[in-house]
Parts: sequence; structure tokens; C-alpha cells
Amino acid sequence: MKLVTWNVQWCRGVDGRVDPARIVFEARRLADFDVLCLQEIADNYPDPRLAGADDADQFARIAALLPGYQAVPGIAVDQPGDDGRRRRFGNMILSRLPLRQVYRHLLPYPCDPGVPGMPRIAIEAVIAAPWGGLRVVTTHLEYYSARQRMAQVEALRAICAEGHAHARDGRITMDDGGPFQTYPRPRETLIAGDFNFEPDSAEHTRMLAAFSDGTPPLRDAWREMHAATPHPATFRLYEKPVPGEPELHCDFVFVGDDLRARLRDVRVDLDTQASDHQPIIVTLE
Repeated sequence: MKLVTWNVQWCRGVDGRVDPARIVFEARRLADFDVLCLQEIADNYPDPRLAGADDADQFARIAALLPGYQAVPGIAVDQPGDDGRRRRFGNMILSRLPLRQVYRHLLPYPCDPGVPGMPRIAIEAVIAAPWGGLRVVTTHLEYYSARQRMAQVEALRAICAEGHAHARDGRITMDDGGPFQTYPRPRETLIAGDFNFEPDSAEHTRMLAAFSDGTPPLRDAWREMHAATPHPATFRLYEKPVPGEPELHCDFVFVGDDLRARLRDVRVDLDTQASDHQPIIVTLE
């Protein structure tokens, strides 16, 4: 099973051109993916609100470009537009493997006076992987506010532990096809996205910290596969608002202990310039 996670900057390349079709083409070039996790998808934010963008619904455009995949949008920002249409911004999961229950978790957004920020979301899709159930979570944490970002890390840990408790202790209570239908959550968990922290940050350390309720700890998939090699840069390799500013290493894939043995490959594509971030490709088996 192959998964790609990528912050696509509202489908805007380093050349300034916004093109959802190019994003899909590049993702297909990277891998014959089963699951695609995207961050920074926009709807109705025409330039100058988002540079180079038009008023298109990118959630719908990308879904149409990937027939045979089920699309799961996750709207974090939902604002009024000038033309009466809502403006929406968030993340997306696309899967050609069958989907079970989908969860949309709004992440904490504590007040941090004077610091820019936006609402954030984590999408959780229970996917029928070739070997059984798999929880795939994709998210994009706060960039500016360290307070909000750490609160969001704590929320991701709570989501991880909640799902594991359901997998460990849950029971099927209703099986009638109604809204109370029980869809078991599997133990195996993968959390991917743009976390806006560095590998040596307090937030990264906290993501890997032990749980107090018996939930297996999360692992950094890159470290598990490439322990002796530093995490490659994934942001600002080619697009630097300030010339000479450092590259960042803020896109990650975390896996639970239950999934760690299925990791076969984790790589970062350092060539594409279809976004200001570099995609990560994961192979599981």
C-alpha cells in the first residue's frame, strides 16, 4: 500500500501558477498511490486573497481529476465571500481503497492575542487496507502560534488514544445501517501532514511521548526507516520569501507501534516544484 502526503499550497507552484491538474499529475508521478493526503486546499479565495488563485472549488476539482478514488474533504476555515458563496480552506483525503467511518476533528484554537492564526482540522478515515483496517489521519497545524500548535499536538494525541481505546475495548452495539451503526476503529494508525514544527522541537518530542492509558506510542516514520539520516527539508527548498532563509523540516508521517512493522519505505521527493512543500511517500505492507 502506498500513501502520499503533501501540502500543496492551494495548488500553487514555485512558478506562481495555480493548477490542480499539475498537482494530481505530480502525485501520480511520485507513486501509484492508494491514499493521497493533501493540505491547503482552497475554495473561492481568488487573488489577492490567495496569490494566483481563482474562485474555483479545488476540493471538487481534485476529486474529479481522480476518478476511482473516494474524496473526503475536511473544512477548517469557513468564511463569507463577497459573492454570497462561502470561502473554504482545509485538507483532503482521497482513497481508492474502501472507506469505512470518517471522522472530522476540529482542533483547538485557543486565543493567542496579537498572533495570526486560523482554525485547523484533522480528518480521520478508516481505510480497508489489504491486510485489514487502518486509521489514516491528515492534518495541518498552526504556523504562527506556538500556543495553538502545542494545543493541537495534545488534541492529536487524544484522537490517537481515543481510537485505540475503541479498538481495544469497543463493542458492536448496533448493526442496522442507521447513524448509530458501529464501525470498529482499528488499532493501526498513521498521522500525516504539515505539522509546522521541526524534528528537534518540543512539539515533536511531545508527539512521541508515552501515553498514560496503555496506548502504544507514536513513532516518526522517517526515523524508523532512516535512523542515521537527518530528516530532509520539506519546506522552502525552492520558494524563499526572504532570500537565503533556511529550509524547514516540518512535514511528517507518524505511525503507531501497531503499524511500525509494516513500514517498508519512507522517502521525500526533493525534485518537484509544484508546491512550496515537498511530498512524502510511504510504502506499507
